Amino acid sequence: MSATQASSGETAVQLNGLGMTFGKGRTAVTALDDISATIPSGCITGLVGPDAAGKTTLMRILAGLMLPSHGEARIFGQSPQKLVSESANSIGYMPQRFGLYEDISVMGNLRLHASLRGLEGTAREEIFDRLLQFTSLAPFTNRLAGRLSGGMKQKLGIACALLGSPRLLLLDEPGVGVDPQSRRELWRMVQELSRDGMSVIWATAYLDEAERCAQVVVLDKGSVLYSGAPGDFTSRASGRVFLLKTPAGTHKRELAR
Repeated sequence: MSATQASSGETAVQLNGLGMTFGKGRTAVTALDDISATIPSGCITGLVGPDAAGKTTLMRILAGLMLPSHGEARIFGQSPQKLVSESANSIGYMPQRFGLYEDISVMGNLRLHASLRGLEGTAREEIFDRLLQFTSLAPFTNRLAGRLSGGMKQKLGIACALLGSPRLLLLDEPGVGVDPQSRRELWRMVQELSRDGMSVIWATAYLDEAERCAQVVVLDKGSVLYSGAPGDFTSRASGRVFLLKTPAGTHKRELAR
């Protein structure tokens, strides 16, 4: 399956009137405001929106780290908490500020995260080899994580999130703070995962990244503005966006007016 084709199979994520409010009374802040959306399986879905749109809050709810104030989220038909309790490695989550231990090596980080996921024995060494080749980190296993470039840190973060071979991979703005070449490499890896049938949600504020996705869910101030194919969303701007140009040599006169 191409990474730009939505799966016609089961639903990966179903959001039904999902809401999240922090605080009470006058100081309460609504992070998610009764959002509903359907995310198909086996493709890359972009969770798109500016800062404070609610992307990270939704990611944490889907990862089972936070309970919503009301409504529900279903992942492959189950609540995130039930899914994680029954199969802890069903969901891979890389937060925006990934918790690398910068004073230990690349391999040390992999072994630590594998232990946290309950992966033991010789089989996990095979997983390490596969992930190191997949992320092109094999030559850097002894390098301290703190001495990696921004793009290599993101690759290590994805490797740790993939340790349990999850069905759903949550990536919270993985393209932030990395160079264009590293962003292309990250996309190459994620598209390969999608072609193999993994469901991926990629949170981003970049429209060029959103255009690479099979589907997008656009958030703003905790509300869903759009859910569907990215091309259908951008086509809405046709005939409504204009570029105004001042005739050459008349800037001073036009400003004076």
